[in-house]
Amino acid sequence: MKKKIGLIVNPVAGMGGRVGLKGSDGKKIHKMALALGAVPVSPKRTCEALNVLSGIQTKIELFTYPAEMGQDEAVLCGLSPNVIGSIQKGKTTPGDTIKAARDLEKTGVDLLVFTGGDGTARNIYDAVSDRLTVIGIPGGVKIHSGVYAANPVKAARLIIDFVTSPSKIALQTAEVMDIDEEMVRQDKVSAKLYGYMKIPYERGLNQSSKAGSNPKDEMFQDEIALDVIHNMDPKVIYLVSAGTTTKAIMDKLKLEGTLLGIDAVKNKQLISADLNESAILQLLAREPETPFNIITTVIGRQGYIFGRGNQQISPAVIRRVGKENVIVIATINKILSLNQEPFLVDTGDPELDKELEGYIRVTTGFGKQHIYNVSS
Repeated sequence: MKKKIGLIVNPVAGMGGRVGLKGSDGKKIHKMALALGAVPVSPKRTCEALNVLSGIQTKIELFTYPAEMGQDEAVLCGLSPNVIGSIQKGKTTPGDTIKAARDLEKTGVDLLVFTGGDGTARNIYDAVSDRLTVIGIPGGVKIHSGVYAANPVKAARLIIDFVTSPSKIALQTAEVMDIDEEMVRQDKVSAKLYGYMKIPYERGLNQSSKAGSNPKDEMFQDEIALDVIHNMDPKVIYLVSAGTTTKAIMDKLKLEGTLLGIDAVKNKQLISADLNESAILQLLAREPETPFNIITTVIGRQGYIFGRGNQQISPAVIRRVGKENVIVIATINKILSLNQEPFLVDTGDPELDKELEGYIRVTTGFGKQHIYNVSS
């Protein structure tokens, strides 16, 4: 018997990332993102997953919503979906996501797949609670929830095993989290647990929910900051990524850093704050002879160094700077929280993700480094 798979795409998810808006929730932010030149992210991420499903087309029956909420992506990837419901094309809202989930639940889907970020996960939860088994394709800016696969290809692998090899899959509950985007834009992180949903789980394929900073990390963050500052070259421009560990560097320098943004520092002075992708690329173009370094940290329990909350550091930026000029910093507690799982990259460019794989040095204190593996 064919498995019924539901698909919902939030077409505006992730658009605020590269343009530095730290989220995509709300009509106002969507308009701002478009004005800043943002392009849709979730359709491409959805297709990365759907393209892998071609081998099981005969074993699934795909149900989805019209146009950009799933139909367009499915057809583009050679699938023949059953399209239900209706939308106002180009003007989708969170209410459409909620209605789509409820309508798909009525069709009796065995697995509900959705593309988006934490806001989308909340909408799905509001619609179906824990009644359905779900899995998210990561397409948002802030993805604290544990209901997502690690990347689109791994989402596809979970779907394939759910359909063809159920013995590989364990069903478990995962957290639906979200943060207040307005607070984030004021450099304040306010995360909230909204509930739990059932997901298919397979080691190495799922994303963990984000862990907050441990209060005991402050001493280690200070040590890391001192090490980074001690080794700063006055001729290099440092792109300091988002996070509390990187923020400690700015605090030690007595600079007004951006907790969840990208700041540029040269000769221990702030030269530009809260840069989006376009501004970073412009800075790189203005300084063609100047070496750049990227300083990034690790998301606790998830392990991401690129692709979650720092999309302003895009594939184009990383390629221009060079992977050899990426400085990774992390407290020992954050490394231990990964339970020996590798650091992860999910930049949206699978080729670059492969190039970033391998062993890297991680600064964990003053004069202290570890060697750690990076995987996509």
